[in-house]
Amino acid sequence: MALLELRDVHSAYGNVEALRGVSLQVNEGEIVTLLGANGAGKSTTLRSISGLTGVTRGDILLSGEPITRTAAEQIVRLGVAHVPEGRRIFPGLTVRENIMIGASGRGRVPRRQLDREVEEMYAIFPDLLRLSDALGWSLSGGQQQMLAVARGLMSCPRVLLLDEPSLGLAPIIVQQLFATIRSIRERGTTVLLVEQNANMALSVADRGYVLVTGRITVEGTPSELLGNEEVRAAYLGGGNQAA
Repeated sequence: MALLELRDVHSAYGNVEALRGVSLQVNEGEIVTLLGANGAGKSTTLRSISGLTGVTRGDILLSGEPITRTAAEQIVRLGVAHVPEGRRIFPGLTVRENIMIGASGRGRVPRRQLDREVEEMYAIFPDLLRLSDALGWSLSGGQQQMLAVARGLMSCPRVLLLDEPSLGLAPIIVQQLFATIRSIRERGTTVLLVEQNANMALSVADRGYVLVTGRITVEGTPSELLGNEEVRAAYLGGGNQAA
């Protein structure tokens, strides 16, 4: 049984249908990447999973149980964390405060346990430790992205949804970020990744899907997708094409 599964999911913004029958699955312990051009429906797919965008038809299941019309805050409690495009940290809060907010949906957690978990986030993201008391607005783009991921992990997710994590970051920071994504999976968190850098996404993924105008058109392992001429021409030809 898949940990996360979408079955013929449709979603619309007004009269515009953004998803037109998306079906995919993410097995426990995998990194799965979703590729596609701008406007293909990648972010809408993640928003539909996390309950931020309504589903007009189809089913979304977590461990075989439907979450299609479950409230977003309950979906977080069930084990799905969404790190949206654009980071969206709280600029007037410190790094430590931003991280701790990630645990707010878990109910009453003893302060000692929260402090221990924050230290675990600092172990994953060492750059954030020295910035613990810095305000969110003062961080670089890469530091903000690390903070956004750390905040997501504080909800203790079973599945982490990452939307364009490398967007706007310097290449060396991108390398660090993807090394961290690998380590997150090694810690036991399953990842569904939407990423503009298709080559980098496939370098860490176990499987991938290609989304075109709201439909899955190709799926396979990284080697299968890398060997697909249409996929290579559309998303991999320049080595850093939009995905």
